[in-house]
Amino acid sequence: MMDIGVIILRFILGAILLAHAGQKLFGWFGGNGFKRQAIVFEALGLKPGQVMVAMAGAMELAAASLLVLGLATPLGALIGSGTMLVAGLTMQTASGKFWNAAGGGEYPYVLFAFSAAVGILGGGRYSVDRLLTDRWPNLATWLEPFWIHALAIPLLALASALPFAMLVRRGRTVSS
Repeated sequence: MMDIGVIILRFILGAILLAHAGQKLFGWFGGNGFKRQAIVFEALGLKPGQVMVAMAGAMELAAASLLVLGLATPLGALIGSGTMLVAGLTMQTASGKFWNAAGGGEYPYVLFAFSAAVGILGGGRYSVDRLLTDRWPNLATWLEPFWIHALAIPLLALASALPFAMLVRRGRTVSS
């Protein structure tokens, strides 16, 4: 049953990350689209805005693809958790609020936790990872659930998110 739960989590998370990328890059699902999102990013202090939007969208697409397939699940989870932690910290830093309704990072933090949990659980039985580790058992150290994933995914996500939060904080201080 756990493997069924993991594939459901992977598919839901992948769909959400795909939608996030679509909002940023193409204006799908009521999103800003590339040019307007670049203006928003620049206003937050994430410059150059177009490069930052392209990077965020690409990371969300990569994470979504890897997670849906269950391919390099720890890497997909790291990319997803890092991207969502960047979003959460930058939104909270910019607004000074935690709750999503007030412009804070609450919802991206949930997606961060969701991504990290999937990475810690692994891709499960119904994943490309499982096919690869069945064929090449040496890959299991990197692809199967392992205690190092429980430490590395959240810590590396935090390390990737802090510079962006500092940029936003610096932008707030300068404009205040």
